Amino acid sequence: MSEFGVDLMSPGGWLPLVFALVMALSMLAYVILDGYDLGVGALLNGADTIEHKNTMIASIGPFWDANETWLVLGVGVLLVGFPMAHGVILGALYLPVALMLVALSLRGVAFDFRVKAKDHHRPLWDKVFYIGSLLASWSQGFMLGQLILGFKQDTAAYLFSALIGFCLVFAYRLLGAGWLIMKTEGALQLRAVAWAQGSLWLTAAGVVAISVATPWVSPRIFDKWFSFPNLLMLLPIPVVTMALFVVIQRSLKRLPVRFAQGNQYGAGVPFASTVGIFLLSFYGLAYSLFPWLVIDKLNIWQAASAPEALLVIFYGVVVVLPVIIGYTVFAYRVFWGKSTHLSY
Repeated sequence: MSEFGVDLMSPGGWLPLVFALVMALSMLAYVILDGYDLGVGALLNGADTIEHKNTMIASIGPFWDANETWLVLGVGVLLVGFPMAHGVILGALYLPVALMLVALSLRGVAFDFRVKAKDHHRPLWDKVFYIGSLLASWSQGFMLGQLILGFKQDTAAYLFSALIGFCLVFAYRLLGAGWLIMKTEGALQLRAVAWAQGSLWLTAAGVVAISVATPWVSPRIFDKWFSFPNLLMLLPIPVVTMALFVVIQRSLKRLPVRFAQGNQYGAGVPFASTVGIFLLSFYGLAYSLFPWLVIDKLNIWQAASAPEALLVIFYGVVVVLPVIIGYTVFAYRVFWGKSTHLSY
């Protein structure tokens, strides 16, 4: 029996936990996988030549559409597994969700249209792809800020959410720059190093803002972090996160020298370290919020569908989830390696 009066051994107890885990992992996969291609899109306007832009598009071409599958899965699980929370959350986030969907549509249209566009029209679609990437990134950050604050509807909450949106744009840019460092060579690779350097500390500012704000939202969350012995057991999370920022900074200083010598050793360090920061930040946030979908108002058992319905959906998830994981791994294995010049 849990502290919420739920029998965890019954279907009504463990099925909401399973669906919450699937939803959380889906959103984590989306943030990392679609995060880097949103980041590449948000960097596109800074490329010096059309050849560099083509190479940037080529680096995400085989993956970007499939990456959004995880968003569909996560929101789908929220809808069918936690319909009450789906109504509350998407109702509170109606405008940023609409903005995100418009922005993702712009990205999709621009990606396909630049293939068929004449040379003098291609810069227009590149600009649309860039704008769509920026808007989608910012809107996701705004939604994250609202989630942390329990969907408060006041000026301070909106300003905080807008700040987190701004910082998430740079976090995605850091992730995208790390991806380009791995996937490209030459002048574009060096340009990606400079982009990563310019995005690093604004990403850190976003992590700090979330880390400071989250414990103050709820006394329950504050106690989870700062009571003993929790404080000592959780201390490695901020310490390792800080260490990863330092690792990225040192790596970005050394890589240009290595690249000038034709040495690609360590090219994956910025991307891998940024993924580590995302993982630790996500873990810290999940620890803070669990088991609440709306902080201190609606938990996963209160919001869940009937156990009979969840059990039917569970069988579908058991079939679908391995397929999604399988084709994602296969796609990355097939298209791994350096991106080459893109021609239509």
